[in-house]
Amino acid sequence: MYVSRTPEINDMTNFENFYHDLLDLAKKYELQNTPLKIEKDIENDIVKIFGEKITSLARAKNGLNDVTELSYATAEHHPYWNLLYNCSEIANTVLEKWKDSFSKEDLSDIDWALKELNQTLEKIKNKNAQDC
Repeated sequence: MYVSRTPEINDMTNFENFYHDLLDLAKKYELQNTPLKIEKDIENDIVKIFGEKITSLARAKNGLNDVTELSYATAEHHPYWNLLYNCSEIANTVLEKWKDSFSKEDLSDIDWALKELNQTLEKIKNKNAQDC
């Protein structure tokens, strides 16, 4: 005879347990009028917590940091790294100047990154043509 908790409970990972404990903690602070927004991606062991002052711009900058980090970590080890790197550099510049104007240097940096994107795209197209 099988006597135990339900399989779902037994199958919970340490991260899922952590997430549920975190929700309990967040409820405690919400009762103290500290609004929190929690987003989860349990499959990938990701939990994000946002306070009440979070803005769309701040969220975009934060998410882009992860993209930029991936481009640095894979530099030259993945055929698409340069696409990701230059796209993230352009996006970083845009987000930094979101409430301001671009300087000549900013525009020059964006222009350079666009040229890099085009060169890399051509290399990828040529490689794909050779592989066919």
